[in-house]
Amino acid sequence: MEIVFSPDAPKPIGPYSQAVKVGNTVYVSGQIPVDPKSGEVVKGGIKEQTRVVLENLKAVLKAAGFELSDVVMSFVYLKDMNMFSEFNSVYAEYFKEKPPARVTVEVSRLPKDVLIEIAAIGSKG
Repeated sequence: MEIVFSPDAPKPIGPYSQAVKVGNTVYVSGQIPVDPKSGEVVKGGIKEQTRVVLENLKAVLKAAGFELSDVVMSFVYLKDMNMFSEFNSVYAEYFKEKPPARVTVEVSRLPKDVLIEIAAIGSKG
């Protein structure tokens, strides 16, 4: 088991790792729309927040030697399912070909009261 850390993604705010790599698989903890430089939640709506979350996810994957194209499963937590269409339009920009399997659910509250959190599993081979 290898602990993965990227300085280009937000530091964990609790006792967990950004990601854990086991063999050819990486398990990425939920990423929220926090600017890794400022440590602050980004301003804007669901589109802006989704973009930052996916960029943070990319940074963690890269630190593990993976890319978005290696993601086989994603777990999406939305504050409000009425934002699904706007979220999905940004998500589709990042997963154009062979999108991963996905779970999307509405939740009552997320860390720092953000609008979205995404966790993922990536695999090579």
